[in-house]
Amino acid sequence: MSQASSAATAGEKPHAAEAPALSTKQLTGIIGALALAAFLMILNETVLTVALPSIMADFEVSAAAGQWLTTGFLLTMSVVIPTTGYLLQRFTTRSLFIFALSSFLVGTLIAVFAPGFAFLLVARIIQAVGTAIVLPLLMTTTLTLVPVRNRGAIMGLNSIVISVGPAIGPTVSGSIVSSFSWHYIFVLMLPLAVVILILGIIFIKIPSATRKLPVDVLSVILSAIAFGFLVYGISSLEHAGDNVALTVASFVIGLAALVLFVRRQVRLTRSGRELLNLTPFRNRTFTFSVAMIMIAMGTLLGTVVIIPIILQTGGGLSTMSIGLMLLPGGVAQVLVSPIFGRIYDRFGPRPVLIPGAAMLALGQWLYVTVDSDTELRVFMVIHIVFSIGLALLMTGLLSSALSAVEPRLYGHGSAIFNTGQQLGGAIGTTIFVTVMSLLSASRLESGSDLAHSLFAGAHVAFIIGGILATIGLVLAPFVKVPRQH
Repeated sequence: MSQASSAATAGEKPHAAEAPALSTKQLTGIIGALALAAFLMILNETVLTVALPSIMADFEVSAAAGQWLTTGFLLTMSVVIPTTGYLLQRFTTRSLFIFALSSFLVGTLIAVFAPGFAFLLVARIIQAVGTAIVLPLLMTTTLTLVPVRNRGAIMGLNSIVISVGPAIGPTVSGSIVSSFSWHYIFVLMLPLAVVILILGIIFIKIPSATRKLPVDVLSVILSAIAFGFLVYGISSLEHAGDNVALTVASFVIGLAALVLFVRRQVRLTRSGRELLNLTPFRNRTFTFSVAMIMIAMGTLLGTVVIIPIILQTGGGLSTMSIGLMLLPGGVAQVLVSPIFGRIYDRFGPRPVLIPGAAMLALGQWLYVTVDSDTELRVFMVIHIVFSIGLALLMTGLLSSALSAVEPRLYGHGSAIFNTGQQLGGAIGTTIFVTVMSLLSASRLESGSDLAHSLFAGAHVAFIIGGILATIGLVLAPFVKVPRQH
């Protein structure tokens, strides 16, 4: 047998696809440690949104420079996540977990004592490496260890991690910054990360079959260029007028590298040497699920970024008031996700996805109706509707997308799905903020006051969000019951 044939045969072997027999206590400990790690890291992803003005003032940097704390984080995530399909086959769950938490801890420690802006940026990049590994690790481990009949319920809990974390990030940071300095955001994360690392070391003991795969260096380079430049181009759209050539060049380079990356992965898959196996896209359920998760994350992050802006800057409300308004939506997600996870287990994806997509779209269209005179409780009710829809959608999508993938491709499917999440979040945030900023600036120049200008810009941003969410509603019925493996 040739070396290529051997590699292809090896490629058929599942990485930890044969779930070891674990007690309920062991399974709870493993999934619990991974879920807590993912929650803390995703919370960290948006936690600096409200703290940026304070950081910019302390380090005397411009808004464009300060934004790199978010852009750099997203860039690192977009570069590392596509490699996790390879990493999940090459290394054990335990070793990847320890590396990811250790990276996050090192980054957080640097952030606590950062003497300058450059150190804080490096800290965020190191944190992002750990975050990029933990998310696919959580999904792949859930699929590998949890029986099919119970996956919906567990994925419902996982959806809380993915959707509630970014939603309450600005609220948490606002509460901390209003009482202490921004340093305490990271100070409070340190002991939590240490406890989660210890829990993981205690509970994550899974026998898994790793493979010594050769890494294709060119694929890694193409992946980094493709996703790095695309995320940078998306993030720079808000300020594209300052340097149009750079933004256009970012998209051209990113798209060209993406085409080359895809072609190379298709070719390498034949010999089992690919960095990211794209075979899951042949499944319609998986493809539609990726499209819908991009819409869900785009509307989520876009909404939670501009709502505090219009209410704080345009409405004069305090960070604490805005946080309290957003809180019931997060609580609603926590309550309904496990319930609809069980409904998914019993009846399949449609009774969860279709109502979820409908409520998400309804929430976006209801946001279109708000103005500077809208009462805060109305915002709260709309956000609850939006949040419940998001919870249902995330629960159904996490379960359907990856259950539709062959067990040997769980790692690659998770990598693709999480890459879609990050791209969707970056695109959605950029669209919402750019549209609101450009239109509000135009209104201000024509003589409108700040509040009415901001709400006018947000109005159009929510219309775009409503259209995207409606597209998600159209796609929802096409996500069928996944094949049972």
